[in-house]
Amino acid sequence: MTELQVRRLREDAVLPERAYPGDAGLDLSACERHELAPGERAVVGTGLAVAIPEGCAGFVQPRSGLAARHGISVVNAPGLIDSGYRGEIRVVLLNTDAAEPFVVEPGMRIAQLVVVAVETPDPVEVDELPETERGVRGFGSSAV
Repeated sequence: MTELQVRRLREDAVLPERAYPGDAGLDLSACERHELAPGERAVVGTGLAVAIPEGCAGFVQPRSGLAARHGISVVNAPGLIDSGYRGEIRVVLLNTDAAEPFVVEPGMRIAQLVVVAVETPDPVEVDELPETERGVRGFGSSAV
């Protein structure tokens, strides 16, 4: 089993944990208070830094419960944490609700971190790409 090294940058930071055994995501909690008006965004600190293992990347994802109940999402979902980054994990939250403000309190679970193995191929310029059935057809090309 791979370890995820976590460092508290603030005494009141909440260590990430899984809600249930086998969950892919580790819950990330706020370490500061923010009030988000409708349509407003805020960068919320977690008070944590991590060492993503080499060959992996960390992806910060929205929490489905916050999205469904309050319209809270992560603006740059998924937020990317590269294996070489050692700074604080900060989450860019957006209140998509048209009428209700939302208050983020310290200790509140605001996002989840998923650590995934990634390939890091070297770019090679070519004159032509291999043909595929889909080809250049983009958005909506499957009519679904």
